[in-house]
Amino acid sequence: MRLWKSWVIARKDFATLRTKRYILYSLVVLPVVISIVLPAIIWYGLASAPIPPSQVLATISGLNEVFNALSFLFVIVAAMVPVSIASYSIVGEKLERTLEPLLATPTTDGEILMGKAIAAFVPSLIAAYAGAVIFMVLMDTATSTQLGYYYFPNWTIAVILLITVPLVTILSTEFSVIISARVSDVRAAQQFGALIILPLAGIFIATEVTFLSLTPANLLILSATILVIDIFLFFLSKATFRREEILTKWK
Repeated sequence: MRLWKSWVIARKDFATLRTKRYILYSLVVLPVVISIVLPAIIWYGLASAPIPPSQVLATISGLNEVFNALSFLFVIVAAMVPVSIASYSIVGEKLERTLEPLLATPTTDGEILMGKAIAAFVPSLIAAYAGAVIFMVLMDTATSTQLGYYYFPNWTIAVILLITVPLVTILSTEFSVIISARVSDVRAAQQFGALIILPLAGIFIATEVTFLSLTPANLLILSATILVIDIFLFFLSKATFRREEILTKWK
């Protein structure tokens, strides 16, 4: 596989994505809303109900679980944001008649899929990281007075941002690209691609009901599982990508 070929495809997709407003909105709105609204809610809750000295330790312990669960939302963001981009990557271009010239070149299937994946992965990861930075700064601002220290960054958010979020972004991108290559409608591709969010939402709910604790060790186990799935999906995408069928049978 020639990575420079994949990068050429990705650069071409970057230029195309800049013209799609709904994709740009998906990159900005969700991370910004979560990074601003959640700290505002926490700040209001702490400001309206100051912690009595006798309850400080218990409250801090409870806040740790809440903050870790809220941090996991950026894993869900990392799964949601690539869906719009990756879902459009093949079926959208097919509908706009810009995919056929690419498929007719001697570029391999693996190079095409890698280029499409890079085009969805890079902006999605940047959006998730930008939102996380805003979230951590605002959360520290809102809670430092009550806690007496800055909660972020910590090991939990470090594992989430440096390991889990990139792997989940890859997972969502690969899954959406596979779906995009099998359907003939952008909306359908987005709807099917969004299914990747369901297991992550289940993990978030499990943390909220204290069934699961988001310790760094548990996050590493989750990340290792996602890595295995990522590798499987990459080979599956190459095995199921049929450029001849896309060129001759799609209407």
